[in-house]
Amino acid sequence: MRATEKDALTAASRPTPTRSAAPRPGEKDAQPAATRPTRVSVRVPATSANVGVGFDVLGVSLELFANFSFSPAPELRILGCEERFRGPDNLVWTSYLQACRELGATARPLEIVIDSPIPASGGMGSSSACVVAGIVAAQLLSGHGYDADEALDVATRIEGHPDNVAPAIKGALVSSFVDEDGSVCALRWNVAPNLRFVCMAPPYRVLTTEARKVIPRTVPTQTAIWQVGRCVAMVQALERGDAALISRCCHDRLHEPYRAELIADYGRLREVSYAAGACGFVISGSGATMLAIADGDEVASHVAAAAEQAVEGLWVRMLRADARGTTYELADADDMGADSDAVATTDAGATEVTNAAGKRAATEDTTRGARSSR
Repeated sequence: MRATEKDALTAASRPTPTRSAAPRPGEKDAQPAATRPTRVSVRVPATSANVGVGFDVLGVSLELFANFSFSPAPELRILGCEERFRGPDNLVWTSYLQACRELGATARPLEIVIDSPIPASGGMGSSSACVVAGIVAAQLLSGHGYDADEALDVATRIEGHPDNVAPAIKGALVSSFVDEDGSVCALRWNVAPNLRFVCMAPPYRVLTTEARKVIPRTVPTQTAIWQVGRCVAMVQALERGDAALISRCCHDRLHEPYRAELIADYGRLREVSYAAGACGFVISGSGATMLAIADGDEVASHVAAAAEQAVEGLWVRMLRADARGTTYELADADDMGADSDAVATTDAGATEVTNAAGKRAATEDTTRGARSSR
């Protein structure tokens, strides 16, 4: 059966820090040294790379969020994850360290609390969320200020590709590539509000290294033509919410026919998803998570129910596309001492925070049309 949204790694209660007004992706939010925060909370969405025909190019951000808090500590302390991930090789910590080196900032011991519902079976950007959180924490705690483009470049160097980290940072649907100078170009489109993504994570993993090995090193020209045309069409279909067009273009020939053999339940879940009304079915990233695309809540509910009945132990979520990407909250020493902070979300998508001292800040919704980060 579907789990509730309370299946996070930890549910530890902690004070709500003051939210900073997050800049739009591509803008830099510099902070004077005197106002550097002493505590940072970063929220990073789950992501699905490829979206079928956009192999190593497309990625979409989803409304499932990992939360990370960072505060000074006498020595490194990591909470909220398995014991084996609490050492100095933790991906959040190593990403923080690399970002500090690239910024020329001094890295300091931290207490890092991880609260993530993103499944570890692979395919929904759990590692990318860790990388992005560590980089953003380094920018903010150093007083450098949040810079989305710089964060994307650093994250891509760590991950080796931008197809997960780009939508994780910028939100929505993103097409990205790495320029010859190593910088990342990312184009962003909003996803139509009628579309739902039914995520299905089986209780086993597919290693990215194994998923890469099974893909052919060369393909015929006709296969490349097939793929490019449908990739462009998929972008338009997702932006418009055109279920019929998604059905026509959601047929990959570069990687899914080969990776499907590594996922035992792929064939069965694809069959029941289409029978229940899905307009598309893809492998999320390199797997093992799979994603059915549905037009509206009713169809998505039918798909989710069919998937749960078809495969025992399947993790299933019906998600919308996330339009905001990575967001953060800041707190200084005075704010950390206040225990009466309150957060309220308005209908307009802005979040207003009032703390005990009466200070206020608003985080604007970054929803907008296609744009380039370069």
